[in-house]
Amino acid sequence: MTIHLIERAKQFPKRTAILTPKSSFSYFDLFLQSEQVAKNLLEGSPDLKEKRVAFLLPSDFSYVKVQWGIWRAGGIAVPLCTSHPTPELEYIVQNSGASAIVTNNDFIDIIEPIAEKTRTPIILESSFCTQINSPELPLLSSKRRAMILYTSGTTGRPKGVTSTHKNIQSQIETLVKAWKWKQDDHILQILPLHHVHGIINILNCALWSGATCEMLPNFDSKVVWQHFVRSNLTLFMAVPTIYSKLISAWEESPPEQQNFWSKSCSKMRLMVSGSAALPVQTLEKWKRISGHFLLERYGMTEIGMALSNPLEGKRVPGYVGSPLPGVKVQLVNENGHIVEPGIPGEIQVKGPNVFSEYWQRPKETENCFQQGWFKTGDVAILENGIYKILGRNSVDIIKTGGYKVSALEIEGILHTHPDIKECAVIGIPDSEWGECVAVALVLKTKNIFQWDTFRKWAKSQLAPYKVPVHHIQMKILPRNTMGKVNKAKLANNFHSALR
Repeated sequence: MTIHLIERAKQFPKRTAILTPKSSFSYFDLFLQSEQVAKNLLEGSPDLKEKRVAFLLPSDFSYVKVQWGIWRAGGIAVPLCTSHPTPELEYIVQNSGASAIVTNNDFIDIIEPIAEKTRTPIILESSFCTQINSPELPLLSSKRRAMILYTSGTTGRPKGVTSTHKNIQSQIETLVKAWKWKQDDHILQILPLHHVHGIINILNCALWSGATCEMLPNFDSKVVWQHFVRSNLTLFMAVPTIYSKLISAWEESPPEQQNFWSKSCSKMRLMVSGSAALPVQTLEKWKRISGHFLLERYGMTEIGMALSNPLEGKRVPGYVGSPLPGVKVQLVNENGHIVEPGIPGEIQVKGPNVFSEYWQRPKETENCFQQGWFKTGDVAILENGIYKILGRNSVDIIKTGGYKVSALEIEGILHTHPDIKECAVIGIPDSEWGECVAVALVLKTKNIFQWDTFRKWAKSQLAPYKVPVHHIQMKILPRNTMGKVNKAKLANNFHSALR
């Protein structure tokens, strides 16, 4: 068979597929140039046979044509993050066993020492301009492995999440159906393209639908606001951190500018937030500014998206909705038994969207499945038919004095304090309580922070066992490229502070 995502491009030859600050490219351009990439990668051979091809490219047309070219040649695409440090990139290249690294002149100084150390050939993206007349591209099974995305590695070395073409297609189709993507849609892409949010939810959902994906090389809040005004956008998807920065830029602007920017949001039909918990405070502020009640959803690298608030219908703050089409979800307790509504349990997911394996980690792959259900490690509660995420079982569920406490719940309450700009809650070991609640705070003001006064306020909002016992003040919280707080680093900060 052929790759349905790529074959669909033939339906929209003249439509604009990719728009960049400098150029626009049609679906015909994408189909033709990705074919040329594939032929160059093959070098006369009939099939790459799942060779891994890593690539470090900017968020523009070059990224898309190379990703599609790798797929069309029968290879496994391994996207690299442009902001990752050299050791992280080196690890991914080495762990994936990449047969080559595709890059351009902007990143060659970063890639050359990695390539030399791992003995991996470099291919410059510009070389794909060479016309190669070769036999037809290989026909590929939907069960063929297509992509390896690496986890953030907050609890150990990053794992290579391996997805098949069938997995990718399923992830795309379920979102296209749920969020009613269509040809006339136009979305702005500002997220890193080594992550499922940017690759699947935005880029390839747009390309499956015949829509236009407008790509920016990096995020700048004022530039994004300008695109809201100038571009004919219908969708926007981002992480909570980005919405917070857009809010700050809006608040710092004069009233006339604010009104102009706010009106520009009215033409959009959908705005989505994900990849990290959305503070209710941020949701409410954005609604006042834009008129949009952000749609929250839940997913992860291994499964794509599993839960979503409805496109049409009631969305509840702090909840991530119900299972997407074709996705099965259940909550289980520590004994593996399904829990009743209102009882917290680990989220387990089953469906064609679920990844095939952790690259070269058979034992870990086996351990993360239970009777065909993928064990996410995330804890949620089902209330009134919709799910509320309580956090990661490992870092966001704090066991203190016999109670199981949700760090995300506490964070949601603390965010309402007038002096708190950002906060992150973790559990740290305690000889008496097992774990105690600790919070890292980023303050809005430079005034002296009164911890005792803050705790008194917290006791008026939270049960006694949920009130933070320890705190540290920080200028910024450590986050990964998708805006998630790195709680492993926070734990180290607390250990250092409490010595």
